[in-house]
Amino acid sequence: MLGSAVLRPRPQPKPGPLVTVKASLRYLEDRWDDHVARGLDGPELLRYRSNLLGSDLRITNFGGGNTSSKLVNPDPLDGSQQPVLWIKGSGGDLGSIQRSGLAALYLDKLRALEDRYRGAEFEDEMVELYPLCAFGKSSVAASIDTPLHGFLPFPHIDHLHPDWGIALAASANGREKMEEFNRLFEHHLIWVPWQRPGFELGLMLRRAVERSSECDGIVLGGHGLFTWGKTQRECYESTLAIIDQLGQFVLEHVENKAGGLFGGPACDALSSRRVFAVDIFPFLRGRVSGSRRLIGHFTDLPEVLRFVNSKQAQPLAHLGTSCPDHFIRTKVRPLFVPWQPASGMGPLRQLIGSSLEQYRREYADYYQSFAQPDSPALRDANPTVVLLPGVGMFSFGKNKTEARLTGEFYVNAIHVMEGATALDSGPVSGPLPQAGAAAPSSAFAVHTNYVALPLSEAFRIEYWQLEEAKIRRQPAEKELSRQVVLVVGGGSGIGRETALLAAERGAHVVVADRDALAAAKVADEAKAAAGKEATLAAPADIRKREAVRAALREIIANFGGLDVLINTAALFPTSADGHTSDELWGATLDLNVTANYLLADEAATIFREQDLSACIVLTSSANAVVPKQGSEAYDVSKAALSHLVRELAISLSPRVRVNGISPATVIEGSAMFPRDRVIASLKKYGIEYDETASDEQLRGLLSDFYAKRTLTHRGITPRDCAEAILFLAGPKSRCTTGHLIPVDGGLTEAFLR
Repeated sequence: MLGSAVLRPRPQPKPGPLVTVKASLRYLEDRWDDHVARGLDGPELLRYRSNLLGSDLRITNFGGGNTSSKLVNPDPLDGSQQPVLWIKGSGGDLGSIQRSGLAALYLDKLRALEDRYRGAEFEDEMVELYPLCAFGKSSVAASIDTPLHGFLPFPHIDHLHPDWGIALAASANGREKMEEFNRLFEHHLIWVPWQRPGFELGLMLRRAVERSSECDGIVLGGHGLFTWGKTQRECYESTLAIIDQLGQFVLEHVENKAGGLFGGPACDALSSRRVFAVDIFPFLRGRVSGSRRLIGHFTDLPEVLRFVNSKQAQPLAHLGTSCPDHFIRTKVRPLFVPWQPASGMGPLRQLIGSSLEQYRREYADYYQSFAQPDSPALRDANPTVVLLPGVGMFSFGKNKTEARLTGEFYVNAIHVMEGATALDSGPVSGPLPQAGAAAPSSAFAVHTNYVALPLSEAFRIEYWQLEEAKIRRQPAEKELSRQVVLVVGGGSGIGRETALLAAERGAHVVVADRDALAAAKVADEAKAAAGKEATLAAPADIRKREAVRAALREIIANFGGLDVLINTAALFPTSADGHTSDELWGATLDLNVTANYLLADEAATIFREQDLSACIVLTSSANAVVPKQGSEAYDVSKAALSHLVRELAISLSPRVRVNGISPATVIEGSAMFPRDRVIASLKKYGIEYDETASDEQLRGLLSDFYAKRTLTHRGITPRDCAEAILFLAGPKSRCTTGHLIPVDGGLTEAFLR
């Protein structure tokens, strides 16, 4: 019966009854809803339990931890009842995982793999056998944690990485403090020394519970926490209770430290730190993007400031993180910039440069020290986390979500170091409790009771062939991935289509428009392709330098910099009497020429700070070379813009390419073609129309007329222009600058001469 927890495991010592946890929760919340759970079968209950646990980052971090249930299911071949291990699949996230993300394995087959096991030196080869244990049609890659759950005798298991639990696991006096916790809260947690997740650790866990039949949880040295239960509900309750009580235990020690945490403050946080962060962000992003472009995230959370401003921040940061889930994203250690806020901005750029050089050398040495002939190649040696005293933390990733998560993981690491140092009770004699068969005490580095993972073990995980395989399974990046693209005039017409197409091609898209509602609407549309964190609406009046600067600073604050500037905004002047007044003439040149210069001039400051390749694409017009009566202001402005493209291409070279497109009239979706202008044009060209026709029908008539004047007889659409714009903004035109591409269907009057 699906969902039953009746098992037929191989004979083994039976664990004693779980200790009932009666203490009320102080920090966590019991989110279990019996009305929801009642209608779920076993795998769905596991999914439900996992989602509840993953919904609180104090319980486990994004993508971290694992949950499992041992259920009895009918074999799809012969109908016999078989014990099956259901477990979160490799790379899944507990908070969002669905049933389809669970791996299912025959429990007996998994446990029978012990007969094939040749020892810790060969444990990686066991992973290749997990697919042979798959139950039914399950094709989800089994987690590396699978044997950890499979060899423990409990029906339902949670393996999580709560900061409070890891603080205990990463303490030099961790075992001693665990025993103190057990006495205070009437628990029977047991300690297992550090061992990389895998088959060996699974066997170690089994032996540990066989030796301690009353245990109700396991602390993995330097790693995390195991809890369990006879039912899904009991497992969830036990996990919440133990983690909450660990929080009570650790936070009491933290509160007792008060202002002495991390040795006390070495400097104060700058009152203008967020302004300062935006000032330095493009420079910093450019320097960490030397190997591959990265998107940035900034945080100045109180716990971040308390750490980066402290006396012990630099040695603790250099020591590295403890939990494997942390440094997979944060790298083995962050970059701490030894800057004194009182010294001002002056020396900071040089200090960042020299600190980065040292970081890269140390990372290369780290790789060379532990790399084996079959190790994956050296990865990007730049940091993904940068700590700046007085300001906060900058984190980087291939996209905004990864950048934010990287920062969140280091906040987890800060919490761990905070808890571990607060648990300090004086010098520890004898071997460290984290030490074991995998690494002796001498391999671990300690600072004020915090124990970091040995560099050799960190390397074994960071450059693990299994991690490399996980990286290679990720989807290929798109043409504009890792790029921040600003589309001015993105609220309608060509700009809207460009923004949406850029999102489809992997860009982080910023939609700027005078119409704030239109910009927000298009940004929301772009989220479907780019993701909810990769789009931004930035209302701006680009005729005003301060408004342009404010919009660009908002972009920097969100993403760390800018890579592509696109402007499609323009004004086509019209008046009731057909006369262009002085004011209208000035307004046309102001928006169509000067505003483009202001945009480019302000963006150029960011581009210089980043020192990365960048692109500008402006929108001219066929009218720039085709003189007409009645549109002098527009035509002259576009002629000036075309030449501005060439001037900017020269002045901003070699790092910035500047190009433009010259479309013929684009009517579809254009804000420059309200109904009255369309009707005026139809009358001008003697085109018959029905007064009751819709706006789109009238626009269609005018578009057809314009199309017939071209060699291709095709109307110009916003998509046509967007394709040309993004060709010029993309990598396929890397040697093109100072050029304007006609998008006019073959308008002979616009042929250059």
